[in-house]
Amino acid sequence: MSKVLNSSAPTDSEVVFGILNNSENILKRVYVAYFPMVLQLIINNNGTADDAKDIYQEAIIVLYNKVKGGNFELSSKLKTFIYAVCRKLWLKRLSQMSRYGGDIKDFQDHVPMEDESDLHTERDLQFTKMEGALQLLGEPCKTIIEDFYIHNHSMQDICERFGYTNADNAKTQKYKCLQRLKKLFFQQV
Repeated sequence: MSKVLNSSAPTDSEVVFGILNNSENILKRVYVAYFPMVLQLIINNNGTADDAKDIYQEAIIVLYNKVKGGNFELSSKLKTFIYAVCRKLWLKRLSQMSRYGGDIKDFQDHVPMEDESDLHTERDLQFTKMEGALQLLGEPCKTIIEDFYIHNHSMQDICERFGYTNADNAKTQKYKCLQRLKKLFFQQV
């Protein structure tokens, strides 16, 4: 009786258990299940099949190290995690190679449709985190940020509302507020 490789996508828990038990079979199944998604991402964004293989291998090493590290807690589907790691690694490589001169919005994401709910959940968590950071920011920064980014007020309007001597001073204050907001956002767990 010959050993048949199960080519279906393993469950997330099978992958974690397989990595913990050094299962080559699981890693092969992960490759078969998820590499095409990574290949499409890389090819559609100035890469080659060899680039995709390299990036995918790096992502699997990241996954392997996280699982073996003992603190691995998956907050999304494994497929989404692998995609996100590959995307981040590829963007980093593109910037290093100076191949990518466009805006980040030009980067073509091809997230599988079944994972869109995970992405919406993640985005909702990020919005909640941002709301928390905004609440911690305090006044006048909270209002300046909301007026400019949410209510689309001009710097001149903000200048007049808060009594700054000119729009450049208001712009400087907005920048300082934004830096504080970023710091608060990334300090949150």
